[in-house]
Amino acid sequence: MPAPAILVEDLVKRYGAVEALRGVSLQVPTGSVLGLLGPNGAGKTTAVRILTTLLRPDGGRASVLGVDVTDDPELVRASIGLAGQNAAVDENLTGRENLRLVGRLTHLDPAVVAERSTDLLARFELADAADRLVRTYSGGMRRRLDLAAALVHEPEVLFLDEPTTGLDPRSRTELWAVIEELVGRGTTVLLTTQYLEEADRLADNIVVIDHGTVIAEGTASELKGRLGATVIEVDFAAHDEAARAGTRLESLGSVGVEGQHLRLSVADGAAAMLEVVRTLEAERLQPVAMALREPTLDDVFLTLTGHSAEDGDGEDGDPAPRRASRSRRRDRNGSRG
Repeated sequence: MPAPAILVEDLVKRYGAVEALRGVSLQVPTGSVLGLLGPNGAGKTTAVRILTTLLRPDGGRASVLGVDVTDDPELVRASIGLAGQNAAVDENLTGRENLRLVGRLTHLDPAVVAERSTDLLARFELADAADRLVRTYSGGMRRRLDLAAALVHEPEVLFLDEPTTGLDPRSRTELWAVIEELVGRGTTVLLTTQYLEEADRLADNIVVIDHGTVIAEGTASELKGRLGATVIEVDFAAHDEAARAGTRLESLGSVGVEGQHLRLSVADGAAAMLEVVRTLEAERLQPVAMALREPTLDDVFLTLTGHSAEDGDGEDGDPAPRRASRSRRRDRNGSRG
C-alpha cells in the first residue's frame, strides 16, 4: 500500500494553558479528499497551520508526501498549496498580476507563470476580469482567485481552510465544482469546513474533531449509519414542551433538543413514528410539525458532540469555552451521553 500523502500522528499544540490539539491522528491517501469537520475553536485551523509549516507542534509528528513538516519545512512548502479562510490576494493588483506575483515568489520561470496564469484564469472563469483590479471583484471571484493562486506552482497537495465560508450558495457550488475537477486530476486535498453538506459532497473520508480531539471518522455513509436508519423531527410551540418530549422519548433512540426543535434518531422509522405519536398524546403534548427523513451529517455532529457544527465560540488557535448545549443525547446502549 502506498504511503499516504498526509500523515498526522498524535499531534499536540498548546496556547498557554489551552490545548488546541490533544493527540490528533489522521491520514489522507494520495488523490483523495479528507474533510476535517468541526466548529470554530475545535482545532481545524491549528492542524492546517502545522501541516503547512506555519506553526510548530508541541508534540507528535506530521508529514506531507513523506517529508516531516518540522524537519524540512521548505521542501514541504514547495509541494503544497494553501487557500485560507480569507482570500489572500492583493486588492491593488489585477487578477493576472496576483498570479504572476505568486509565480515569482515560488521562483518559476516567467514564461511558465504567464502560461499557467492564463490557463488558471480561464479554468476559474476569471478570464474576462483578469486585468481588472481585485478590489472590484465579488467575494466569490476573490475566493476563486485565491484558489488559483494556490495552484500556480501545481502543488501535489492542497489545503483548503474553510474555503467557502461567507460565499453565497451559487458561488459555493461553483467552487465545489472546481475542487472536484482538481481531485479528478490527482490532487490530494485536505478540506476543513463547518458545512456538513460540503463534506458530504466532496470528502472521500471525514474526520470529526471537537475540543482538539478526534471524536469520529469514516465515510459520510458510515457516520450517518451510526444514527440508525431514519430521523424523526418534531417542532413544538415552546422549548419546555420540546424538552419534556425529549425526556419521554429517550427510550426510542438518540434524542437531541435545540430550542423548540426535537430530533430523534431511530432504527425503525415507521414503527417509531407511531410510538412517538402515542407518547405525545399520552403526555398531552401537541406538536406544531412532524417529519420523517434520512439522517444527515448535521445529525451525526449533534449526536457526537451535543451541539451543531456552527455552535463553536472563538476561532481556531484561540479556543474559547463553548456554550452549554441544550441537547439531550443517548448512545446506542441507551445510556445518556
